Amino acid sequence: MEDKKVLLSVRDLHVKFRVRGRVLTAIRGIDLDIYENESIAIVGESGSGKSVFTKTFAGMLDSNGFISEGRLIFSDDELADTHVPNGSVAQRFMSHAKAKLDEYSKLEFGAKTWQEMEQLKTKRKERMGLSHEEQQAADRALKALTDERTNLFNLKQTLDPKNQKQEIREAAAKMKDYNRQIKELKEANEQKAKAHKAAAAADTAYQSAYEKKMAELKARYAQEIAGTPDKKTLARNEILAKEIYLSIGRYGFNKRLQLMNGLLKALKQAMTMGVDLDDETERNKVFDTVAFRVRYLDETPESLHGTCILNLANVKFAGDWNQIRGRRIATVFQDPMTSLNPIVTIGKQITSVIVRHQGCSEVEARRRAIELMHKVGIPNAESRFDDYPFQYSGGMRQRIVIAIALSCQPKILICDEPTTALDVTIQAQILKLIKDLQKEFGYTIVFITHDLGVVANIADRVAVLYAGQVIELGSVEEVFYDPHHPYTWALLSSLPQLARSGSKLYSITGTPPSLYNSIVGDAFAPRNPFCLKIDTLEEPPMFRITDTHYAKTWLLDPRAPKIEKPEGIQDIHEKILGAYNIEEI
Repeated sequence: MEDKKVLLSVRDLHVKFRVRGRVLTAIRGIDLDIYENESIAIVGESGSGKSVFTKTFAGMLDSNGFISEGRLIFSDDELADTHVPNGSVAQRFMSHAKAKLDEYSKLEFGAKTWQEMEQLKTKRKERMGLSHEEQQAADRALKALTDERTNLFNLKQTLDPKNQKQEIREAAAKMKDYNRQIKELKEANEQKAKAHKAAAAADTAYQSAYEKKMAELKARYAQEIAGTPDKKTLARNEILAKEIYLSIGRYGFNKRLQLMNGLLKALKQAMTMGVDLDDETERNKVFDTVAFRVRYLDETPESLHGTCILNLANVKFAGDWNQIRGRRIATVFQDPMTSLNPIVTIGKQITSVIVRHQGCSEVEARRRAIELMHKVGIPNAESRFDDYPFQYSGGMRQRIVIAIALSCQPKILICDEPTTALDVTIQAQILKLIKDLQKEFGYTIVFITHDLGVVANIADRVAVLYAGQVIELGSVEEVFYDPHHPYTWALLSSLPQLARSGSKLYSITGTPPSLYNSIVGDAFAPRNPFCLKIDTLEEPPMFRITDTHYAKTWLLDPRAPKIEKPEGIQDIHEKILGAYNIEEI
C-alpha cells in the first residue's frame, strides 16, 4: 500500500465508557492506517469494538464514551488548508502572544533544575504518605472490592422479589460485607499514610537535608531563568504566535480569547518542563491539549496561511465536527428507517444536507438531489422526489440513505452493516451499488460486518477485531486463504457455507472477555483450543507475516510449536469462490 496516500492514521487508540460507576475499555490500543480509495472491512463478533472504533472518527461516540489515549490524524488537504484575516485584531492577538512567549522562554533555561525540584518534591510526598508501589497496591485492592460490590448489586437488581427472597437476602448480606471491607481498607491505608508522615516529620535530619537541597535548587533556578532568549528562540516564538492565531482564528472573539489563554498556558507549561518545541510531534501534542494546531506556511498583508493538523481524537467543539461529519466522513447505518425522518419528504432530506454543507440554492440542491437519486438507482426520481419514506421499499430507502451520505462527496464512507436488514437479493444490489459509486466518487469504504461473505465481495483489506484490538490485518486474499490467528480460524470455521453436508456446524465456545477488567495475556486465550501457556501470561505483539499481512498471536513466534490451522479451513480457496460466487480475475 506504499503507493497510496494514508487518509486516516490511527495510533494507540483507547476508547472508554463510564457505565454505572465503572469504566469499560472498549478499544485497547488500535494502530491502523486507512488508505485513500480503498475498501477495508472491520470484522468481528458483537462487542468486539467494530462500531465504537468507527464512531471515534465520525464524532458519534455516546455521551458516556471518551478517547482516553491515542491520535486519529485525518489527511484532507482541502479541509486542512486554513486562511485567517491578517487585520488589526489579528495583529493585536499575535503581538500579545509573542510578548508572553518571549517572557515564558526564559523558563526553558531552568528546565533541568525545575525537573530536579519536581523529583525532590515527589520523593518527599511519597515519604510522607504511601509510596508509589503501596498506592498502586491499595488502588488495585480497592478497585477489586468495588467491582465485586458493583457486580453483586447489578445481579441483585435482576432477582425476583417474590420468588428469590433468600437470594436477595444473601446478596444484601454480601454487599454489607463488601462495604465493611472497603471501609476497613480505606482506614488502613489512611493509618499507614499517617504513620509514614509522622515518621518523616520526626526525621529532622531528612527534613533539614530536604530544605537545604530545595533552597539550593531554587536559587539556581532563579539565576537560570534570568537569562535572555537568543535570536533563534525569538524567531520561533514569532512563528508560534502566528500558529496560535491560525489555530483560533475560525472562532468568535470571546472564544478566541479563551483558546489563546489556554494555548499560552499550555506552552508556558511545556517551556517550564523543557519540551522541545522545535520538534513537530511535541509541538502538536502541546496544541492538542487545547485546539487543533495549524502549522504556519506563509502570509500576505491580507491573510495568514497554514495547514491544520487534523487530530480527530482531539475535536472539542461541535462546530469543528460540523465541518467533518457528513462533509468529509459519512455513515450508512443498518436500518434506513432510523436514518430517515418519517414526516419529511425524501427530496427535502437530501436537499437540506446539500444546502447546509455546500451553501447552494434550493433550486441547485434539488437538481443535485435528483441526479443523486438517479445514480443510486431510484426509478422516476423526479416523480418520487416528494414522496415520504414509508412510500419506499426497504432497498430503496437504503439507496436514499446512501444518496444522502454521498451528497457532500465525503472522503470516507462508513458502512455499518448496511445490508443486515435487507433480503439477500437486495443485499447484493446494495453492495454492488456501493462499489460502483466508489469508482465514480473516489471515496474510501470502511465496512463493518459480521458476514464474511460480504467481506469477500467488497473488501480490499480486512482488519479482524477482538476485545477492542486488531488481531489480524491483511489483504482479503491473505486473511481468507492464509489466516494465522486462531480467532480468524474460528470465524472462518463457523461459516455455514463452508461446512460439509451432514457435518456438525462449528461454533466458537465461550464468550468474549469482560472489558471492565484488565486483560492479562491474549484476550482470546480462554476460548482458544490452541492456547499456549504464554497466552495466559503476556499479550502477544503484532507479528509481520508479509509487508501487508500481520497477526497478533504467539503462534507466530519462532519458539512456538508448529500448529496447523483446522482441517475445515485448509484449502478453502475453491470453497469460498463457489460459496460467494466470486469470479477470479
